Amino acid sequence: MLVLQSLQNYLSQVLSPPSIHTALLVTPEGALVSYASQLDCRNDQGSVSRALGRVRSKDEVRKVAGLSAEVWAETRMEGEAGMVESELGRILVLAVEEPREENGGSGEEPLLLLVLNGTTDADWEEISRKPPPSSRTRPAQPDVVSSSPSATATIDPHALFSSQLCNLLASSHPSLTEIASYYFRHPSKQIRPLLVLLFSRATNGLGSHFPVKSWAAEHSRLREEELDAPLTRPDVLCDFNPSMPDHTASFSMPFDLRSSPRRTYPSPPSSLYPSPSSPHVPLLSHSILPTQMRLAQIVEMIHVASLLHDDVIDKSPLRRGAPSGPAAFGNKLAVLGGDFLLGRASAAISRLGSAEVVELCAGVIANLVEGEILQMSPSDLPEAAQIDLEALHASPSALPPPVLSERWSTYLRKTYLKTAALMAKGIRAAVVLGGCRDGEVWKEVAYAYGRNLGLAFQLVDDILDFSSSGSLGKPGSGADLRLGLATGPVLYAAEEYPELEPMIARAFDQDGDVERALTLVHASSGVARTRELAMAHADKAREVLQLLPPSDAREGLVALTERVVKRAW
Repeated sequence: MLVLQSLQNYLSQVLSPPSIHTALLVTPEGALVSYASQLDCRNDQGSVSRALGRVRSKDEVRKVAGLSAEVWAETRMEGEAGMVESELGRILVLAVEEPREENGGSGEEPLLLLVLNGTTDADWEEISRKPPPSSRTRPAQPDVVSSSPSATATIDPHALFSSQLCNLLASSHPSLTEIASYYFRHPSKQIRPLLVLLFSRATNGLGSHFPVKSWAAEHSRLREEELDAPLTRPDVLCDFNPSMPDHTASFSMPFDLRSSPRRTYPSPPSSLYPSPSSPHVPLLSHSILPTQMRLAQIVEMIHVASLLHDDVIDKSPLRRGAPSGPAAFGNKLAVLGGDFLLGRASAAISRLGSAEVVELCAGVIANLVEGEILQMSPSDLPEAAQIDLEALHASPSALPPPVLSERWSTYLRKTYLKTAALMAKGIRAAVVLGGCRDGEVWKEVAYAYGRNLGLAFQLVDDILDFSSSGSLGKPGSGADLRLGLATGPVLYAAEEYPELEPMIARAFDQDGDVERALTLVHASSGVARTRELAMAHADKAREVLQLLPPSDAREGLVALTERVVKRAW
């Protein structure tokens, strides 16, 4: 997950690169999520520093993670980077996102901490003295800076993700490249790819075909270096991508009817497959395969494509505190950018070597569309399509009790389709790529966890709509009401205040509806009951994790689940 070279490249925009030899992502509680360690780290003069003469051992990494949690606990209220001198060198701890202050000044914990471990010749204090990125020239890339002038510049999570993602976003048309990469350059928690990578680490080695998948990652076209290679002749594919010049073609030459050479790969040794005489012994490898890293990128591409399309449909002016794609580029380019991302993601999916993963990801894209249709109000649909949705929006006085419960059923189904499906099927796909076969429980654990976590995530998101501000990228408090949507807090509130029912029926389109609905929701127990429902799904997600063997990755998933339901973002 962590690529030291990408990290160093990013930090070079903030401070003179120190001799970093180990980087970690940990939770504020000290649970290790991911780490990278390498022997050679070049400084800005090009010389090489030998970091204690070797790569960090896993035990040392865990010790660094534990020390980091202590450092953060002591310094987080000061709003500065935490640093400590230890027998393992200097350790610098930064929040992946600047902590927010809620509820009268108590600091909201960040989702993850970035920990940098380096040799003592690095001037770590320099990070507090360097000007934030906003005072430097960074062409065509919005800056992410702290709210306090003296605070440490926030680290962009995308810099830790993978530089290879840029290759998937490039087009021969500069405007298309710009819109496709636009949301990737804005701060994001990267929850979905993080889930894919954590579950990969938590399950790799458990599936009966993991030895085959691990072998293929080194000896077949599933190697990291070949995942971008097309399955079809480049001059047939005609995917003009300046980031991959060897895989593109030009119309300046006549089409060649000769067959292109076919590359062959060795077959996996039969000894890698389980047999009655040699059954597979589940044993965690604590690794991530190249195909799983690529899947994490694909999942985020699908998510970003859906955001572009949603922002066009919802006419959203903001996304993540910055102008939305449609606001910055116009509706046409935003729609085309989303379509382009889905096309590139689909091509990348086909190269992962699994028909089941193709099916899962294609199902996610269909689910996103179905969820959007379910969310639409009747007035947004053609007359022939209004039959079922009219009943869901009609006044309760004309409806039998089963239809009232159908509103809840439709709301939760829409929540699954638009949010939970991508998490659940993305995680399941990661486990499939790790060699889990039909009949092995790990695939079911992955799906059950992702489904419950995704529902909890969206329920909390719906709660935040009644307490958040426009800084989260929504138009402001009650944004869903202004779109005519009745979410969990409203449906619960309607049970206490029947006055809400006609407003729900007319999609809050009369003057004063939104303001009155907000007042009634805040006066009711709707928000509290929705939070209880979110906690119930989160508890179920944590419960299924206990079926996995203990590991740092499993603990990371547990901590992530806890933070999802307690988040204020």
